[in-house]
Amino acid sequence: MKIRAGRLDDAERLLAFWSASAHGRSVSDDLAGVTRLLRHDPESVLIAESGGTVVGTVIAAWDGWRCHIYRLAVSPDHRRQGIGRALLAAAEERFVELGGRRSDAMVDDGNPGAHELYRTAGYMPDSSWTRWVRPLVPAAGNARD
Repeated sequence: MKIRAGRLDDAERLLAFWSASAHGRSVSDDLAGVTRLLRHDPESVLIAESGGTVVGTVIAAWDGWRCHIYRLAVSPDHRRQGIGRALLAAAEERFVELGGRRSDAMVDDGNPGAHELYRTAGYMPDSSWTRWVRPLVPAAGNARD
């Protein structure tokens, strides 16, 4: 397995992968949203591949102030093999190189498998903060992020 940065031509592959492997759907899960991210900061999209097949992803977003983790997903038939931990480590390495001081992760309350992964990687819920959101575009279906 290798981890590489995203490329513009990965947009459709990422959407297909997230549809099959991610828990829930993001409001940005469309070709325009993923293409915009890959144009803006392709290094933030970390893709784990095995034999040329996407087996995991994470978005390691850095806004110059905070480090944010989104879309950590591992293919169901490749779970429990250390891919999620390797992606988190790669995200954290990116953040340290950029000068980040703390990483936060968006973790779906209804995804206990993700809770276990993040806890074993040293993350914990922070009850002193609540995420407040306001959709800027009409959401379709069960859209998150």
